[in-house]
Amino acid sequence: QLQLVESGGGLVQPGGSLRLSCAGSGVTLDNYAIGWFRQAPGKEREGVACISASDGSAFYADSVKGRFTISRDNGKNTVYLQMDSLKTEDTAVYYCAADLYYRRSLGSGYRCYSILFSAGSWGQGTQVTVSS
Repeated sequence: QLQLVESGGGLVQPGGSLRLSCAGSGVTLDNYAIGWFRQAPGKEREGVACISASDGSAFYADSVKGRFTISRDNGKNTVYLQMDSLKTEDTAVYYCAADLYYRRSLGSGYRCYSILFSAGSWGQGTQVTVSS
């Protein structure tokens, strides 16, 4: 049974960096698309980044493009979200989610977020606070 555990959140000043980890157990994460989502107080959950399993493509929300990087470490069965140049508006609980379909072709970030949001397997979240 797939389980995901996020870690790496914390308090950071604007302009700083954090690296979030999404550690998997029960399945090999390299075979499944993985997405990072976030939810700020009073706002809807939104997709931030997604990495495909079929071809390794990465997709990013416009709000984080150029600042966040999603990557895999297959040896550790972990997916990372490197967050640089953090802004106060990045403050949220961050979640990772895994597709339940083996090596599904995605084609776009929107498709990835839609699939994972409705039918993915989720972790418990990690808090990221960007504040001076």
